[in-house]
Amino acid sequence: MTSWQIVRLVAGTFILLSLALGIPGSPIFVSQWWLAFTAFVGANLLQSSLTRWCLMENIMRKLGAKSGC
Repeated sequence: MTSWQIVRLVAGTFILLSLALGIPGSPIFVSQWWLAFTAFVGANLLQSSLTRWCLMENIMRKLGAKSGC
């Protein structure tokens, strides 16, 4: 996997998990404060699309993930 694929995989996983933990109807509901984490991940995705810079992608590259186009 390339670094950008890993970033999107992790972001998608974090969003789905935080929604499951933050929505009251979910069987694994913990607290509605988990929705703030969803917003944080979404804001970071928005920021990276506008600036073309993503800290997590840089970290993945330093850990050995291939750079992708």
